[in-house]
Amino acid sequence: MKILSTSIEGVFTVETSLLPDNRGSFSRLFCERELGSAFGGRKVVQINKSITATPGTVRGIHYQNPPHAEMKLIRCTSGRVWDVAVDLRAGSSTFLQWHAEELTSENARMLVISEGCGHGFQVLEPDSELLYLHTAFYNPEFESGVMYNDPKLAITWPLPALDLSARDQKYPPISTDFTGIKV
Repeated sequence: MKILSTSIEGVFTVETSLLPDNRGSFSRLFCERELGSAFGGRKVVQINKSITATPGTVRGIHYQNPPHAEMKLIRCTSGRVWDVAVDLRAGSSTFLQWHAEELTSENARMLVISEGCGHGFQVLEPDSELLYLHTAFYNPEFESGVMYNDPKLAITWPLPALDLSARDQKYPPISTDFTGIKV
């Protein structure tokens, strides 16, 4: 595993290798030793999977507030997605900046997203699957989000946005007095 820094502190791209042979391929999904520098001693406590059918669908941008803030490791196990991390941390030098990676089952890349950063993605191929590893348990009372198309973020989505959940459509725009998440 090769851990690459991004322009946002605490957000990393992880390059892994697919080891093909005549039967198919093998790849490592998680290694505590190799990801130790990115995870900083945090432990994975929950693993989730999403399957999204329709290209253009946007999920997010989600995060959990402290004291249930979480670091996430995201990997595409089937299909192709545009995966986005948004820095929402109070006092961060990259506050309201975003970083995106195309994650596919073929490129075997992962994205590590630190606490206080929002996460969203857009599906680029039908029936795309994401695997999420979380360092905190899901707590719906501390869940929040920001609009995927907030003008203050100006995220460049590859396709027109489709099929947003009712919850994602209700997130308010970032107000002028939003000072960020204190993590």
